[in-house]
Amino acid sequence: MHKISLGVFLVVPSSRPFLVLGTHNRKKGRELVDLLAPHGLEVRTLEDFPNALEVVEDGDSFAANAGLKAAQQSRHLGEWVLADDSGICVDALGGAPGVYSARFAGPDATDDDNNRRLLRDLANISAEKRTAHYVCQVALADPLGNIRAESRDVCGGRIRFEPAGSGGFGYDPLFELPEYHCTFGELGPHVKRVLSHRSRALRAILPQLLSFLHPHEATAT
Repeated sequence: MHKISLGVFLVVPSSRPFLVLGTHNRKKGRELVDLLAPHGLEVRTLEDFPNALEVVEDGDSFAANAGLKAAQQSRHLGEWVLADDSGICVDALGGAPGVYSARFAGPDATDDDNNRRLLRDLANISAEKRTAHYVCQVALADPLGNIRAESRDVCGGRIRFEPAGSGGFGYDPLFELPEYHCTFGELGPHVKRVLSHRSRALRAILPQLLSFLHPHEATAT
């Protein structure tokens, strides 16, 4: 039976290896937990570790930042850590905000701040030129800080002229999947879990992850 904690439930000691999700973002943590839960993994987040590091994400790529977060946190905690670095790349802005997605409107920007900044920057851009894609890079580090597996995937779409939907986080209310005529904010968590860049990257790394932490499950799948 898997045990899941998001900083709310009591952490139950276990002799089994468990996986730490390298994020303080509760919404992202919940999304990752939901994706991993069916595989019998014991999952925790950084909210369960008051001594967790605040890793400086100063890499020049999604891969560099994901690797930094996984390696530094795993060495510090002495646990297996899965970290991701994600963002949105808008073609009309030359790929921006990219790795600066979380702080596009400034170092202390909220999701709403970043969305407003994006809409301002695209104010004179027509619908057909508002193409964009989400990127997710995932890295798995062992307790010694060695990167043992990596994956990357994308999800293509376009930027709406105004937000729609209250689901998700980040740029989800602006990011529309044309084939569904809905934003991630409108589609809801179950659909996003199937289609998103993060779920695709996680599915790609899952066989390797399970082979390290849950060999029986890896054999069964």
